[in-house]
Amino acid sequence: MRALRRLHEAAVGLLLWRGAAAASPPPRPAASEVLSQHLRQRGLPHWTSYCVKYSAVRNDQFGLSHFNWRVNGANYHILRTGCFPFIKYHCSRAAPQDLALQNAAFTALKVLNAGIPTLLYGIGSWFFVSVTETVHTSHGPVTIYFLNKEDEGAMY
Repeated sequence: MRALRRLHEAAVGLLLWRGAAAASPPPRPAASEVLSQHLRQRGLPHWTSYCVKYSAVRNDQFGLSHFNWRVNGANYHILRTGCFPFIKYHCSRAAPQDLALQNAAFTALKVLNAGIPTLLYGIGSWFFVSVTETVHTSHGPVTIYFLNKEDEGAMY
């Protein structure tokens, strides 16, 4: 997994190359911090689904596709995938479960299909983003993107 992570980081780094500015990039928050802060800002919603640009965060959740995430006592089932130029999150509040088998299955599918469907999803998302929101992190504001406006308090 470590070799795959390094290969992924190199590929994303090459795609996001910014010339001389790349030598000392500004500090970026971890994707996990953006996830937690977004859920807090929304008042721990029943569900939410958003994208964040790879270039805006440190990808500290690499290799996680389906996992539990606790925020302020609430547990969420997170479906996460890289869909360049974004990382896509779908979050549903639910009781903790053992998601290791689903995580392994989703990760294996992404590896087997060489990420082509997720790349197409990311490119398609770029064209259909209709709503943005600012998440406040310890490293400053981060813009997250939604494919549609979410109704506050909606169960689904």
